[in-house]
Amino acid sequence: MRHDPIATGKRKSVNLSLDTGIVAAAREAGINLSQVSEIAIRAAAKRVQEEKWREEHRDWITANNAWIEENGLPLDRYRLA
Repeated sequence: MRHDPIATGKRKSVNLSLDTGIVAAAREAGINLSQVSEIAIRAAAKRVQEEKWREEHRDWITANNAWIEENGLPLDRYRLA
């Protein structure tokens, strides 16, 4: 299993308000609401962290892409294909 930098392995009970129809449909389908919620929240947090990183490093990314456009990839001459 890969390391998840967000997860701690510990559990905390929280209150969550969900539409009653969604809860009923999930129960009928045998869906574990805690598990599905955790997966969705983890994915959302990861997207936000990645977007924040891209925003914080936008100038470097732009400069790096411009350099590569002008000079090519540094090790491109060693590519086999």
